[in-house]
Amino acid sequence: MSAVKSDLIKELSKNYPNFLKKDLVKLFDIAVYEIQESLKRGERVELRDIFSFEPRVQRARVSRNPKTNEKINTPEKKSILFKMSKEWAKKINEKE
Repeated sequence: MSAVKSDLIKELSKNYPNFLKKDLVKLFDIAVYEIQESLKRGERVELRDIFSFEPRVQRARVSRNPKTNEKINTPEKKSILFKMSKEWAKKINEKE
């Protein structure tokens, strides 16, 4: 099963019936936006006992094409390191 935004909103509305669905959508969008902006600024994002995101920068370097042995300048790359908590991994991997 993949995590789709609409499915997550349905689960939230089931668990919190006092909130309007449009408010839950707005809250979810704000949370995702803040995570994105923090990662753009190079900050680490951590939700305790769930997961963490950490931006990584791979510096620019000179690499080579293995087929032609030609040197190529590889630009700086940014990536995100995702790390799941041990408790969450245990919950996901336990047998039903």
